[in-house]
Amino acid sequence: MIADVVLAALLGAAVGSFLNVVAARLPRGESLVHPGSHCPQCGAAIRARHNVPVLGWLALRGRCYDCGHRIPARYPIVEAVTAALFAGVVARQGGWGADVILPLLLVVTLIPVVLIDLDHRLIPNKITLPAAIAGLVVALAVDTSSVPGRLIAAVAAGGAFLAVALAVPGGMGIGDVKLVGVLGLYLAASVLPALFAGVLGGAVAGGAVVAREGVRRGRRATIPFGPFLALGGLVGVFAGPQIIDLYRHGL
Repeated sequence: MIADVVLAALLGAAVGSFLNVVAARLPRGESLVHPGSHCPQCGAAIRARHNVPVLGWLALRGRCYDCGHRIPARYPIVEAVTAALFAGVVARQGGWGADVILPLLLVVTLIPVVLIDLDHRLIPNKITLPAAIAGLVVALAVDTSSVPGRLIAAVAAGGAFLAVALAVPGGMGIGDVKLVGVLGLYLAASVLPALFAGVLGGAVAGGAVVAREGVRRGRRATIPFGPFLALGGLVGVFAGPQIIDLYRHGL
């Protein structure tokens, strides 16, 4: 079990390094493969010994080896967070098995969604569409009986949020609606506590902005909703079934 979790953390750190590339290059329409990792300031290629997730950044003290340009701390943070989430998923499932594939794929989907939405106020179709296809294919392969429920959850959750987006123009983007559909596909019934957590987080953040900026300026402020949906998605992954059980027993 410990070996499984350690392996998951190492794999997650490596995947997180790639997700940094996805978040930086995908919105600009650049290749995710070529050129290799390089300094955005001087263009020098990152040496292999410095391209080790987290440790490479620490060894360089957050600066380019060639020109000294500061490398944002976001890169090792994303790598470390991805490593922690991979380890958490594998630990929660009791080790490696078919049941870790969907939650790990969802983690891989949500991290670049958060980064891109924060940077560009955009949730690209190039992420949500492949994620939906991959989720459906994996569900058909490893848990066929769950597919009808997953599809119902995706349509119901996505449809409800689409209705809100159409009723309140500008309040929510269609990218958010598509992400909600993806959450339904991956989480099935656990999408309910996931969306509750996401909406609650967004409401708290919006209230904080209004309290800080005032009602007039706060209403004009744009807050990306994708990160809160992603947070809710993680709640669904790690605690969704337990929350549903608590609700049922409470009744």
